[in-house]
Amino acid sequence: MKFTFHDGFSVQRLGFGAMRLTDWRQSGTDESKAVARRAVELGVTFIDTADAYDLGLNEELLAEALHPYPESLLIATKVGHTRPSRGEWVPLGRPEYLRQQAELSLRRLRVERLDLLQLHRLDPKVPLPDQIGALRQLKDEGKIARIGLSEVTVAQLDQAREIAPIDSVQNRYNLTDRASEGVLRYCEQRGIAFVPWLPIARGDHARADGLLGKIAADLGATPAQVSLAWLLRKSPVIIPIPGTSSKEHLEENCRAVDVTLTDEQFEALWNTANS
Repeated sequence: MKFTFHDGFSVQRLGFGAMRLTDWRQSGTDESKAVARRAVELGVTFIDTADAYDLGLNEELLAEALHPYPESLLIATKVGHTRPSRGEWVPLGRPEYLRQQAELSLRRLRVERLDLLQLHRLDPKVPLPDQIGALRQLKDEGKIARIGLSEVTVAQLDQAREIAPIDSVQNRYNLTDRASEGVLRYCEQRGIAFVPWLPIARGDHARADGLLGKIAADLGATPAQVSLAWLLRKSPVIIPIPGTSSKEHLEENCRAVDVTLTDEQFEALWNTANS
């Protein structure tokens, strides 16, 4: 179950979100590094991080745990979003800042070229062409291999693609939150990777006594596994990135690839979440 980028590089379609590896409770511990290594052992080949996750510590931890990286592994990072002192998230898309952060990510990840650099958020105070143009320049210089966007609309994606090739889009999307359905369809039609963050369904439908829980029980799976299996079936361009700091939860999530929904179960989940 793989997704292949336009340049021919393929990744397994169940990825890993590394943000929780450097949370307040276990920032930089050996346990966190062990979780990252276990993800790779389990066959994960797409890991998502960001320069703003603990002020670069998340990228450094991945390098400490995994460098030198397997040739099959793609590490996607992000620039353009700041979180001073773990407070409010603030977009910052000035071209000189994006370049500075990309250079720092190269250093922290110990690479000469970033596999995938995503614009974490569009900065409403900076013209979109200036932000995308900065990423395009980095790509032209060989410092990034692929460009991604996060939390964008179809119109913004269209505009960005006039400036640079876009390889991925990372919007919030899951079984019970499908505001980005139109963006997903756009990506599917053009072979762009769609990387849903917060991929595990939440809310009433995700309760143990709800439909998701009942289907999970019928399949001998967990609600989280069914949520991920639903996404993997929903579209061939979807690469979910469930995140955790627990080996047990990581292993549970990775077993979602073995969960097979019937047509009736898939449609029931779709219809219930839409009702």
